[in-house]
Amino acid sequence: MKIISYNVNGIRAAINKGFVDWLNESNVDVICIQETKANREQVETNLLDKIGYHNYWFSAQKKGYSGVAIFSRIKPNKVICGTNINHIDFEGRVIQADYDNFSVISLYLPSGTNIDRLEYKFKFMRDFQKYIDDLKRRYTKLVICGDYNICHKEIDIHDPIRNKNVSGFLPEERRWLDKFIKTGFIDSFRHLNSEPHNYSWWSYRANSRANNKGWRIDYALVTESLKKNIGNSFILNSVKHSDHCPIGVELKF
Repeated sequence: MKIISYNVNGIRAAINKGFVDWLNESNVDVICIQETKANREQVETNLLDKIGYHNYWFSAQKKGYSGVAIFSRIKPNKVICGTNINHIDFEGRVIQADYDNFSVISLYLPSGTNIDRLEYKFKFMRDFQKYIDDLKRRYTKLVICGDYNICHKEIDIHDPIRNKNVSGFLPEERRWLDKFIKTGFIDSFRHLNSEPHNYSWWSYRANSRANNKGWRIDYALVTESLKKNIGNSFILNSVKHSDHCPIGVELKF
């Protein structure tokens, strides 16, 4: 099972940049999308139907904002939109698909662009942790793919010193992600790759992507029960429909 996570920074814009052709050629079984910035009826979903992807959407109440989706070649046994936590679901940030051997979540964790949003980000993190703690009691094989908007360690950011007081690399955010992973998850990319300079997001400013001045804020975290199933993990930094690039993991069953 080849699973990809991709913050497309607007699905309609990504489609205009060739996203569907790329997806058709990529041999992906499941792709978790973040920041759709659209409701399903605003998207040419027939393009996804034509290339064989069932598509499931969970959009924000605010139009043109946030939103997650899962596109899957294999029809899931069940799809769960949201968490039943009102403030999380209002912004369309979590969708889950269940398969025979595992369940996958597409997560779009908020960014802390200002003091109000940073406070909200910490609230989201606390409530999401509780939600996953409970979910794991019922779903022992989970893959949580998405844009976490946090760099875990210094190796995951191009300039850890200058960014130490910037949201996305704050000590409190990093501690939360570290604790979250230690509750029973594996960072699938770092499980197989220890090299520096591997990033998944670059600012549009200062030619950051060309100079590889990036951040690794997108993850495919898998429960420890799936450790033996990890066959490959990767970052597709040559794919350019967004300010993010796709990341992913291959699970063997």
